[in-house]
Amino acid sequence: MELRRRHSSGATATATSYYGRSRILASDALPLPIRHTNRLFSALFVASLVFLMRRWRQKIRSSSPLHILAFSEILAIFGLMASLIYLFSFFGITFIQSIISSHEEEDEEEVDFASERKPSSCALVEKPKLVTETLPESDAEIVELVVSGRIPSYSLESRLGDCDRAVRIRHEALRRMTGRGLEGLPVSGFDYSSILGQCCEMPIGYVQLPVGVAGPLNLDGREYYVPMATTEGCLVASTNRGCKAIAESGGAHSVVLRDGMSRAPVVSFPSARRAAELKAYAENSANFETISLMFNRSSRFARLQGVQCSMAGRNLYMRFTCSTGDAMGMNMVSKGVQNVLDFLQADFPDMEIISISGNFCSDKKPAAVNWIEGRGKSVVCEATINGEVIKRVLKTTVPALVELNTIKNLAGSAVAGALGGFNAHASNIVSAVFIATGQDPAQNVESSHCITMMEAVNDGEDLHVSVTMPSIEVGTVGGGTQLASQSACLDLLGLKGPNTESPGSNSRLLASIVAGAVLAGELSLMSALAAGQLVKSHMKYNRSSRDIAGAAQ
Repeated sequence: MELRRRHSSGATATATSYYGRSRILASDALPLPIRHTNRLFSALFVASLVFLMRRWRQKIRSSSPLHILAFSEILAIFGLMASLIYLFSFFGITFIQSIISSHEEEDEEEVDFASERKPSSCALVEKPKLVTETLPESDAEIVELVVSGRIPSYSLESRLGDCDRAVRIRHEALRRMTGRGLEGLPVSGFDYSSILGQCCEMPIGYVQLPVGVAGPLNLDGREYYVPMATTEGCLVASTNRGCKAIAESGGAHSVVLRDGMSRAPVVSFPSARRAAELKAYAENSANFETISLMFNRSSRFARLQGVQCSMAGRNLYMRFTCSTGDAMGMNMVSKGVQNVLDFLQADFPDMEIISISGNFCSDKKPAAVNWIEGRGKSVVCEATINGEVIKRVLKTTVPALVELNTIKNLAGSAVAGALGGFNAHASNIVSAVFIATGQDPAQNVESSHCITMMEAVNDGEDLHVSVTMPSIEVGTVGGGTQLASQSACLDLLGLKGPNTESPGSNSRLLASIVAGAVLAGELSLMSALAAGQLVKSHMKYNRSSRDIAGAAQ
């Protein structure tokens, strides 16, 4: 009964919005008979649609076949078709499009970069409605006001309307308040309006980070030059050596096993029995379509794939997984989850929403659920390396690599009690590519889950090597991907922005490239360890002569 009342109220709100639109379209400029006719067919359209939706919902809940129609349903269908034909012919296709577009939320992460504007000033910030004090024109005077606390540092962008100036003033105010020199932290040369309201708050400058390139990485018949932002010497050179060995052996191949971002809210009930009732409802396949309808309203790209539940006492954790197009998708899935929770609240009024995230997701933390079920993109990348290439390029042998991988990556990780860490240094490559391409660096935690396998093939002459990575979380739109440098690195890979022809293809390919780069890095580092070259190479490339000279003095 609660559910029906909620649906009825929602339908009433829908009817009101449709009727309001019909009143606008049937303006006083039209003759009176036409206005009455417009209103009549608009009301018929709404009434028929609401009636059919309620009947369809009742049939789903009672498991009744949808194709068996009552006389009233047939009349409603005829009324709906007649009103649609009239409204379409009178108002044209724009009327129908306006109805659809008014109810569709365009997800902020799926932005067409070709049409995106990047203002140089703080046009995105609304100026405060109430300005209690007129700001002086001099930067030095504003700095004094910030230092004295009369102007909050966070309000500079909105009050000045100039992002660059706000950063300069905040930078100088911080220098005076702390007494620390910030000469090595540059301020000029960065478009601060591009991060406003989405990437970083209260900026005082930017950190310079070198970007190297490894490649070409021969993956699935194509070549990619992989950008890597890092301060660790040998990392790019080592990955580049792995790419060379892969290329000279015919290339690597990848497969994306799963593609779905997850979010797991936690709700609480007065008793475990009530929590179990919601668990049974959410996991019942007969209810999946209804839950999907609520969830998918969040975005044209979000499509619910499944709901996995787990209980702890009277607390219920519901892990929603959905596709997210070319966005990494955390905002998208969170909005969908909120829609479902609002919908469930009517049938379960005693449900208390504790948090939109209950750590069963699991985001930015090592977790077995990501290792087993996957999160983001689950990718396997493999290659067969020619024995002669292993000797000539990698300076080791097939038996030495197989033995080292078993003892180090498999047995050694088991001794350490590793969770998803059955590899040599996957996180090194993942972090470097993530930073270069504008991904969330903190998601390196679960994105670096990886098991590296090596075995001798072709009578022991060659090496089959693979990396299995179940939770690579990447996107080519949204967040830091829109920044100029990161966007250029994505463009280097041919993956800038969304894929309009096949949404989600760009982000899946980026995940495959990440796995391919990890494969190259694993192959090269393991070879260096097997040949005893690791310490020697790091002493040569990963030590700062400047720091050594300073220490000697």
